[in-house]
Amino acid sequence: MNWRWDVFLDALPYVLQGIGVTIGLTFACYLFALIFGFGWTFLRRVPIKPINWLITWIMEFIRSTPPLIQLFFIFYAWPMVPVIGVTLDPFICAILGLGIHFSTYIGEVYRSGIEGVEKGQWEASTALNFSTTQKWIKVILPQALPPTIPMLGNYLIIMFKEVPLTSTIGVVGILHMAESYGSVNFRFLEAYTIVALIFLALSYPSAILINKLEKKMNRRFDKKAALNTMNESKGAVS
Repeated sequence: MNWRWDVFLDALPYVLQGIGVTIGLTFACYLFALIFGFGWTFLRRVPIKPINWLITWIMEFIRSTPPLIQLFFIFYAWPMVPVIGVTLDPFICAILGLGIHFSTYIGEVYRSGIEGVEKGQWEASTALNFSTTQKWIKVILPQALPPTIPMLGNYLIIMFKEVPLTSTIGVVGILHMAESYGSVNFRFLEAYTIVALIFLALSYPSAILINKLEKKMNRRFDKKAALNTMNESKGAVS
């Protein structure tokens, strides 16, 4: 199949009709994953071992299963579940499928940030007689979340590149529009090239931005660690 610029220019506005759905779905799934990720994090901290093991197993199962299979299950199999089975809109299925899948990874990111908070901060908040809510909102989360921002940004980019999977359940994003154009005009090369260029144009600058943010955060926390070490050394001398 030879490349044709006239087909490329004809397909471009057609494919771009789906860009709003693709971007909107990405942020909807990401917001869902950010919120649901906290649920996994706090459930993992429940001091009851059977519950902890169960949550860990569920998270591992979700991470080990391809997101495409999870999308198929929610869209095609879930409506056939007796009594509780309901048919959901493809957009809702996409949010649930990708949101839950990525929330397991984001939950681990949160957990690493929380575990990075110094033990003294936990003890200080207890000594100040903070309630559990005050401890998390005023002391723990403000210190745990900033170091995780670069990792969370990387997952946003990864999710953006996984959103085309939702075309398999009928979400009308840019990949679905490209497939539709190709099936009508029997020209897939140009349409798929447009999809690739759109993802490159949006993902690459975002990756550079996240990379710069990560370096900035690393410098900030390296400087903070150096100051803490210096203060500890002064205290030891005195």
